[in-house]
Order: sequence, then C-alpha cells, then structure tokens
Amino acid sequence: MHIELKKICVCTDFSEPALRAFDYGLTFARNFGAELHLVHVIEDIIPTVPEPGISLLPTQEIMTGLRQGSTEAMNKLLKSRDVSGVTVKEVIREGVPFREVEVYAKDQQIDLIIVGTHGRTGLTHLLLGSVAERVVRSAPCPVLTVHSREREFVKE
Repeated sequence: MHIELKKICVCTDFSEPALRAFDYGLTFARNFGAELHLVHVIEDIIPTVPEPGISLLPTQEIMTGLRQGSTEAMNKLLKSRDVSGVTVKEVIREGVPFREVEVYAKDQQIDLIIVGTHGRTGLTHLLLGSVAERVVRSAPCPVLTVHSREREFVKE
C-alpha cells in the first residue's frame, strides 16, 4: 500500500492555526508533488440579520468589502511563505464554510483536506461551533486537523 496525493486542500480563515495548516499543506504538496488548493470561505452574513427584511448595512457593500479583504489576506499569506515549486490555486467562496469545503473537495476530487483548529471547548465551542469538526464529519476524503499548540512533525 502507498499513499498518493495529487490534490491537497488547505482551508484558511487566516488565523494562527490556519497558518500552521498552510505550512503542513505546503510540505505535503512538495513531498508528494501535489497541487495545493488554498480555500477561504466568506460566511454568508444574511443569517446574522435579526429579522428577515431588516438590514442595518447594505449587504452588497459588506460582501464586496469582505471579498476584497479576503483577496488581500490571501495575497499576504502567499507572500509570507516560500511557495516556489508548488502549484497553488487560490479559491475564495461564499456560503457556509464546512459545506463549501465539502462541495469544493468533491468537485475538485481533493485527496486530503488540511484544516487548522482553535481547540475551543465548553461554552465557547458550544456558541461558536467548530468548522474543523464539521469539515471532518462531512468531508469526502481524509482530513488532517492542525492545532496551533501541538507537537510538530513538519521541520524546516
């Protein structure tokens, strides 16, 4: 038996755990000669409006700002790492993060998803949920979760 990885998806929200996940993704992509798909999902803000039809700010303007900010953050992330020798596809989607990752992974036939996790517990976990946990449950392929406080096996 051997492992063959052709397409690796790294999910990012640009947090510290996501940056660590990106480092893992780059290392795996180099070692396996795989394509790296860097995916960020802008969460749809419509569900956060208190009541249907009530909007405090113009939704289109907010989404345009979020898209622009996401693009800038993606560019900054890619400039902060040595991505030479790795084919990186930058992907920004809108919707429910874990669902968008699931659909993208199926459509692109991703072999491995790497996602950072904050490791929240208790009330914080209950209130904020866990995108990483939901990705693990719904993914069509193996998922590697990366915690910012874990023992490293990727060495520089």
